[in-house]
Amino acid sequence: MLDGKIAVVTGASRGIGRAVALRLGLEGATVIVNYNGSEEKALQVVKEIEENGGKAEAIACNVSDYEASGAFLDGVIKKYGKLDILVNNAGITRDNLLMKMSEDEFDAVISTNLKGVFNCMKHVSRQMIKQKGGRIINISSVSGILGNAGQANYCAAKAGVIGMTKSFAREAATRGITVNAIAPGYIQTDMTDVLSDSVKEASLDQIPMKRFGTPEDVADAAVFLASDQAGYITGQVISVDGGMAM
Repeated sequence: MLDGKIAVVTGASRGIGRAVALRLGLEGATVIVNYNGSEEKALQVVKEIEENGGKAEAIACNVSDYEASGAFLDGVIKKYGKLDILVNNAGITRDNLLMKMSEDEFDAVISTNLKGVFNCMKHVSRQMIKQKGGRIINISSVSGILGNAGQANYCAAKAGVIGMTKSFAREAATRGITVNAIAPGYIQTDMTDVLSDSVKEASLDQIPMKRFGTPEDVADAAVFLASDQAGYITGQVISVDGGMAM
């Protein structure tokens, strides 16, 4: 379905990013597995893609750094001659009640989760316009729609991602570029495994389907949005959340 496509997935060494990278690889895309700190895990993702008959490589970059993300994406475009799919997944959490939240905790999350998305979209936009086509998929969150206590920084960033998605979708619509967001709900990842049982139970109560999602649930939506089948879908937010934000 994605044979010959070049895809970049940020924050792809684990969790949702890993699942998206593996699925894109299975569908025939050459996948650039971006990571910031976990080289060993990123190389494992590359190995899995290759073992399944796909093509991939791991490249380190902190997407919150404007110049570094530009050099990273320019390098990919120079090597492969194009860039068809960008999945902005890289994200961090620094949870705290707003009253106790430090400026550093706020800035760190905004820098990676919001500015990182801007940086990557900005740096691929010219190439996608030049090639008259592209797919941008931004991983937001149900928290950016509903809000979440103790996550003012994270919710603000993820809500900002939705606004930025819609803005660039309007700007790029006549150039063959689609820009969409996925808003995952409670997905079982390393980031959620550390939560207490009481928090998990409270979260489950908010989910009409009464189960947590998997990274693969999100990857399925990402692969669809990256495909030709989603060619007339842009500026949308698809919630993969078991009905949490309906």
